[in-house]
Amino acid sequence: MKKLLAALAIGAGLALGAPVVHAETPKDTLIEAWRFDDIISLDPAEMYEISTYEFVGNVYVTLISIDPHDTSHIVPRAAESWSVSDDGLTYTFKLRPGQKFHSGNPLTAADVVYSFQRMTVLNLAPAFLIQDLGISADNAKDTLKAVDDLTFQLKVDKPYAPSYVINVLSASNFAIVDSKLLKNHETNNDWGNGWLKTNSAGSGPFILKSWKPDETLVIEANPDYYGGAPKLKRVVWRNIAEESAQRLLLESGDVDIARNLSADQLDGLRQKGGFEVTSTAQSTSLYIGLNLKNKYLANPKVREAIRYLVDYQGLEKTALRERYVTNQTFLPSSFLGYVDSNPYKLDIAKAKSLLAEAGYADGFELSVDLASTFQERMDIAQSLQGTMAQVGIKLKILSEDAKTALTAYRARKHDLYLGTWGVDYFDPNTNMVFVVNTDNSDEPASKPLSWRNSWIDPDLTAKAQALLMERDEAKRKAGYQDLIKAWQPISPFAMLYQEVQVAALLPKVKNFYLGPSAETTLYVGVSKE
Repeated sequence: MKKLLAALAIGAGLALGAPVVHAETPKDTLIEAWRFDDIISLDPAEMYEISTYEFVGNVYVTLISIDPHDTSHIVPRAAESWSVSDDGLTYTFKLRPGQKFHSGNPLTAADVVYSFQRMTVLNLAPAFLIQDLGISADNAKDTLKAVDDLTFQLKVDKPYAPSYVINVLSASNFAIVDSKLLKNHETNNDWGNGWLKTNSAGSGPFILKSWKPDETLVIEANPDYYGGAPKLKRVVWRNIAEESAQRLLLESGDVDIARNLSADQLDGLRQKGGFEVTSTAQSTSLYIGLNLKNKYLANPKVREAIRYLVDYQGLEKTALRERYVTNQTFLPSSFLGYVDSNPYKLDIAKAKSLLAEAGYADGFELSVDLASTFQERMDIAQSLQGTMAQVGIKLKILSEDAKTALTAYRARKHDLYLGTWGVDYFDPNTNMVFVVNTDNSDEPASKPLSWRNSWIDPDLTAKAQALLMERDEAKRKAGYQDLIKAWQPISPFAMLYQEVQVAALLPKVKNFYLGPSAETTLYVGVSKE
């Protein structure tokens, strides 16, 4: 897997085939065909849709961020340095001087306090990120402080692993907003949320020019960006849902990049020649959840048998080609604690033996919920239906809209659920939802993925919680690797694949790199010949 991911993570490669003549888009403008109809709000404290993160990552700055080429490395952004107190509770950030918002207002520690405080008070989808650090609307005045104009201080409730806290703060939901500008746009104490849904108040390398939902999103260069002005004058995203339409626009030269092409479409471009392809493994996992409320799935041998009924390699080479690579752990390959552990393969005889040991040699019936809008999920389900039939399991495919499938999953009313999970930040704790469950009752305060599948393991939960507090990086890494191996054979999951993002582009586009997450696909260094 490591070799395959390394190959996929190579930047824009050699031109595919002989050069062809394309129409000309403006040299100072990058135009992309992309499906981004998931955008609901442009407010960093509200956004929780994948496409919005790419916008925010280019229009705003956070205190620190991850290195898109090495997610184990944290790089300075608005903060040029930071430190942690000896007791592990206080984090102090020194801001780089001279930073300005797009409005011209100076960026100060007071803006950081305002940005973090509004996140807690608004209490929208991403608010848990800061609440998990023990910061709330009630204690924000005590835990968030502007020591002076260039010094921001944050106090957490427990001495967490510093790598955890820093990684959380690198998430784009912690983008620093222009407090003076937003205060002028507040309505009914909404902290400017109504206005910021369709506008921006950042200090990043690009400025929002316009957004027409489901049509176009345009950002323009910020000449005063602290890191230097972008090489492009503007970036234009065109919402093109059909992959065939994206390909035609790329072939005609009406767009510079196409973002949602299937393997077949990419093959067509390769045959025609004159295009480049770049791909990067993402932090999204494709998996099957196995609900232990089902009496068959409550048996660990049945769950283990199902893991041997997935044609991992066959699907990766056919239906999932270029889009997914096998990863049977709960961590993306670039994360602290990841271990290359893929012990399962399609093995009908092994599955039969396990089912016989469980007392179900004659099989039984199951159903799988999935969103019909994702063809790859249907392909996986149909393959699984065929392999399960060979051991006597009759699998009914419940092809539904995404909301229906997810609602059943969240209510623990599924047998099997086939879907994806994306990380919130680049720390292993973000995926402890696959492990930690402290209350398996029907209405607990917290409902992680382990709860959705009616599974609780106090020992593994305790180990995961201890790793959150482990301040020794080497011990923390080894701890997650051990946790993966203990969790794999008993968990309520069949972990399948890690997503890969692929883009086709014209050779005149230089330095375009798909980051390992939406917020790390950055345009400040992109240019066109």
